[in-house]
Order: sequence, then structure tokens, then C-alpha cells
Amino acid sequence: MYRVLRGVSDVVSGYTGGEVPNPSYESVCTGRTGHAEAIAVTFDPEVIPAEVILDVFFTLHDPTQLNRQGADVGTQYRSAMFYADDEQKQLFDTARERANGWWDGGIVTTIEPLGEYFVAEDYHQDFFAKNPGQGYCMAVALPKVNKIRKSYSQYIVA
Repeated sequence: MYRVLRGVSDVVSGYTGGEVPNPSYESVCTGRTGHAEAIAVTFDPEVIPAEVILDVFFTLHDPTQLNRQGADVGTQYRSAMFYADDEQKQLFDTARERANGWWDGGIVTTIEPLGEYFVAEDYHQDFFAKNPGQGYCMAVALPKVNKIRKSYSQYIVA
């Protein structure tokens, strides 16, 4: 969904925050690896500020749900941000505070050090673009994409 934003050059789906090396989607789904499904977003801060990237994160999902997103339940679906350095951690803390005013019920998003990042299988990369008619994409992802297009229209790729 970040691909619709100007200045975003790459979005890579993967897994981080766990203890098992080279996890597969199937192993992550068991909830026993400790990993969370995550994305790595590469962007040009001269085109789109980091704050916007982070605000989009808090717009795309419900950060008040502990260890779940809708019908998807487990620690692999936790709302988490993984920082690479102290500067990024501060940006994440500030974004979480900013988003706290948007959500009732309190944000449960964790801010964790970035461990090793494992790239997800090819079929997870650009899943929405590759599967626009799939049930999950139509029912769950499309409304989120439309929300981003409306809320961040000044950053949408024409």
C-alpha cells in the first residue's frame, strides 16, 4: 500500500523480531518463531517526510489490537515498529504519541530493536497488486488503500 506514495522506492515484505533463522511464512504463522510480519519501506525524505510514512503506518492498521489484526490472531500479527538506531527509535516514539490522539482504546504498538530481517517469499511481495480480486484484498486491503489515497492525497502517485 505504500507503493501508491510518491517518494517510496521499495517495499519489502518480511519477518523480524524472532529467534528462528530463515523463517518461512508457515513457521511464522505458528506463532512459535517470535517473528512479526513486517515491511521494510525505502523512501526519499526529500519527497515524503518520515513522519508521513509513520503516520501512514498508524492509518493502515488498528494499533489498539493486541497480537491481532482483525481475524488474524497471534504475536506474528502484533502491531510493532522495529528501529535500526536511536534516531529512528525517537521518530517512532513521537509517531506513536501523535497517533495516540487518533485512536480510542490506547495504542499497543511496541517499539523494538530491529533484529535480523528475513525477506518473505516471493508470493508475499506486492501481494495486493498481484491479487486485487482476492477476497482479503477486496474486503480488508482495498478499504485501507482508499483511506490512504484520501488522507494522503498530496503524496499519491498520479
